[in-house]
Amino acid sequence: MTFKNPSREKIAEVLKNSKTIAVVGLSDKSHRTSYQISKAMQEAGYRIIPVNPTINEALGEKAVARLSDITEPIDIINVFRRSEFLPDVAKEASAIPAQAFWGQQGVIHEEAYEELKDKDMIVIMDVCIKVAHAVYM
Repeated sequence: MTFKNPSREKIAEVLKNSKTIAVVGLSDKSHRTSYQISKAMQEAGYRIIPVNPTINEALGEKAVARLSDITEPIDIINVFRRSEFLPDVAKEASAIPAQAFWGQQGVIHEEAYEELKDKDMIVIMDVCIKVAHAVYM
């Protein structure tokens, strides 16, 4: 595997310079990890946009079915899908102007990196955004 996460400093810079996080796979069920992590990031001051075709809203925000349905600028695309879905999400993300593509802890796929490495997007995978925020901010 040729993928390597950016430095701690670069990850901290992404978090510091971001305001809006599109969360692919965000659940509207409060016991789910995607909900709990996104809620913590929302409480830390980030705007959360749920991306999930099976829900209407989460965390008080209207959900969209896919990334391409988002009509406002987003900084981070945070993915809560199984690793095998990451290449398809990366293909969709490659058409979205975002600062970073972030696969949650346990979510990593070389093909997703290959799709995004030549785009102007920082790729972070297999890292929990909430933990990174707590450690680097």
